[in-house]
Amino acid sequence: MSLPYIAQAADHQRLEWIGGGVMNVLLDAEATDGQLVVLRSLLTGGSAAPVHVHSEEDEMFVMLKGKGIFWVGKDRYELSSGGVVFLPRNIPHAYRFTSESVDLLTMCTPAGIEGFFRSAGWDLSRPKPEGWALTPESMRTAAVHYGQQILGAPLGADDFIPAELLGTRPLTE
Repeated sequence: MSLPYIAQAADHQRLEWIGGGVMNVLLDAEATDGQLVVLRSLLTGGSAAPVHVHSEEDEMFVMLKGKGIFWVGKDRYELSSGGVVFLPRNIPHAYRFTSESVDLLTMCTPAGIEGFFRSAGWDLSRPKPEGWALTPESMRTAAVHYGQQILGAPLGADDFIPAELLGTRPLTE
């Protein structure tokens, strides 16, 4: 059974994420009885996710501020402030932000993907060890445990997801 959940901005867990940006965990599985995850990320231009696929959740983005490119399967889309992207599970996708900064809202159903972000990112409430970095390998390791598969490196602005990655099926546990 879901219970009401209320939190102030200072209560949100903050994670260092791609490109040194900050991801705020607004709602997680615990707060929503496993139904929904909501994240708000403040990221820098040039930040990019590798080509990947989710097997356990659908993912939605709302570009509150900024611009970016989203690849969904064989297609490439440019998104600006106020734009929305829906990424159903089992479809390879990636993104790259092209504006100087981005304010992005991410929603995933059902919950659970926050474990990936917590595992790969760094909880900013703790001192960060010297030399810590979010790397492709740390993302790949975390992805395997949370129903995701990293398929390839981040794409350049004019690239498309390679055809050989489009038929890839996600790992399931």
